[in-house]
Amino acid sequence: MPTPQDHGDASRAPAQTVADRVRRAQDSFSAGERKIAKALLGRYPAAGLESTSALAARAGASAPTVVRFVARLGFAGYRDFQAALRDEVQARRASPLTLPAMITDASNTSELVEVAADVGCAALKQTFAALPAEDFERATELLCDTSRRIVGFGGRFTSMLAEYLDLHLRLMRPDTLLHVRGPGRDEGLAADLGPRDVCVVFDLRRYQRGTVELARFAHGRGATVVLVTDPWLSPIAQFADVVLPTRVEAPSPFDSLVAPLALTEALVAAVQARLGAAATQRMRAVDEALAELELGSEPDLG
Repeated sequence: MPTPQDHGDASRAPAQTVADRVRRAQDSFSAGERKIAKALLGRYPAAGLESTSALAARAGASAPTVVRFVARLGFAGYRDFQAALRDEVQARRASPLTLPAMITDASNTSELVEVAADVGCAALKQTFAALPAEDFERATELLCDTSRRIVGFGGRFTSMLAEYLDLHLRLMRPDTLLHVRGPGRDEGLAADLGPRDVCVVFDLRRYQRGTVELARFAHGRGATVVLVTDPWLSPIAQFADVVLPTRVEAPSPFDSLVAPLALTEALVAAVQARLGAAATQRMRAVDEALAELELGSEPDLG
């Protein structure tokens, strides 16, 4: 029986991205290494493909600090570090036309089910194992702040995740908005965006230009940007205030939404727990309003 690992490759399912390594090692960084990490993640992965001196200058640190930083991440040298980043660049560009399927037309049903289960479980475990606790905590705080408006949006497939989050948030707190994008349909939202807004953006490879540009515009208007993305990081990560990476491996050549959805549900659970009685009161009010509306819609038979 083939396993997900038998079918994977570097572009399909890297065991750990460079960004993952940075997040896991961040508590051990020196002050100079933290500068390198910030510079790298601020323009990921392109900054790491520069020379050691260029990355050092970008971070305001020294070239020897870059070398120590790379060693801290577990690489034998800067060349190996850059090779890993080049593999990630290829992975970012992958599409259903270039990714190999783990299941073929010769695979029987039991094999398909087993591989799908293995891949899905592995994606969930890897997502939550690598989840940056501080970013998750910050995202929860922002979603619970009822003085802020929550604006959710995504791309062609990921917009359904934004809708899923919005449907739950509006049951627990006021002032949430789902923005369904389309050509020429951003102008109303764009005019209203400002510092009071928290934009929760879902963007997985292949990253959509419209989604990236709307998030960039929101950031420029002072909105706080919370990004849910894949391990290779959407360009939005360069300016997002909070970044929550998830795995997207699937038994098919199409990236999976299993782990991103699980992360979304974790945010919903965290918000419900933090809001506590306020969320319960809001849900009760929503139920009562819906019941009243349903009663009002019945035809008059008298």
